[in-house]
Amino acid sequence: MFVVLLRFSDNKDAAGRHMDGHAEWLRRGREDGVFLLAGSIQPGLGGAILAHGVTRAELDERVAADPFVAENVVSAEVLEIAPGMADERLSFLL
Repeated sequence: MFVVLLRFSDNKDAAGRHMDGHAEWLRRGREDGVFLLAGSIQPGLGGAILAHGVTRAELDERVAADPFVAENVVSAEVLEIAPGMADERLSFLL
């Protein structure tokens, strides 16, 4: 399981020009079953994604394809988590 942090860079002002592509990228990740959750880092610092069911290499490739990453609107940090316990509702992550 992975947490992807997408923190705004100095090029944050370019976000509007790439928002449609970023939204499509998020939609594809959800439809592919890779992105389980996505949302904003408050207050307006960027975004975060919970990803599952891919290798680190596959996720790195997917993240690099995000228009926000490609256009340096955000910098991406991928954290790998090895789950050791979970609520029953999240047991599929174990």
